[in-house]
Amino acid sequence: MKIKARLSIIFGILLPALFLSCATTGPGGEKDLILISTEQEKQLGREFDQQIRAESEIYQNEEWNNYFNQIGQSIVAVSDRKDLDYTFTIIKSKDVNAFAVPGGYVYIYTGLLDVIENEAQLAAVTSHEISHVVARHSVKRLQQVLGISLLYQIVMGEASSQALETAIAVGLSAALSGYSREYEREADEYGVFYVEKAGYNPEGAIGLFNEMQEAHSGASDDRNFFENIFASHPETQERINNVKEQLSQYSQEVRNRDKNRDRYQQMKALLPQ
Repeated sequence: MKIKARLSIIFGILLPALFLSCATTGPGGEKDLILISTEQEKQLGREFDQQIRAESEIYQNEEWNNYFNQIGQSIVAVSDRKDLDYTFTIIKSKDVNAFAVPGGYVYIYTGLLDVIENEAQLAAVTSHEISHVVARHSVKRLQQVLGISLLYQIVMGEASSQALETAIAVGLSAALSGYSREYEREADEYGVFYVEKAGYNPEGAIGLFNEMQEAHSGASDDRNFFENIFASHPETQERINNVKEQLSQYSQEVRNRDKNRDRYQQMKALLPQ
């Protein structure tokens, strides 16, 4: 009887929360069942960020930090999720990658900055990662893998350090190696939508795919997993075709916007060799 009573109390608390936690997760007004509040997501993000900073070399260049943040914040300003304090961090590494974790924390590697050729491409990858945050992809992935009980313990600060490490490992694995086909398609679509709305040339998204494929063509075996999966995955061409179809809906004036190559190349010259 005690067990049944406890379960009744738990479900009495959780079920109303479940119905109240349907959140908008995209520009189309899509609703999804999200089991943690925005404040809890922020706390989870802080845990992720602390771990990432402890294990990574953060690129300390004021010009680059301001530049990346300015681009990121301009996209956040037109996004469908402004309830987070977004941060944009550069990691010093030859890895060709970018990722985002819960709470609005977006990261990019200097290795990817070195592959990118213009500001439109940087805006495209930044918008793609912001879109993962807007759509709460990492939160939904954690819900799927960890389950309600463990995730709730983590965000309430009641989980063991091992459980927290598991959550961080799961979240980072999804962020670094790519999400499901559906999630990546959503981030591609939202990313192009936001980047155009922010005033950038949305053609940067296609340019980014091309640069990544070119970088992969000369990649050695020790290149990171993201680069290989991005360039060689059989669904990559489908993603490119989807983005091209989306771009075809924009006017030629929009697609002729300055990609700001010169400004980006000046910034690129500051990157570590």
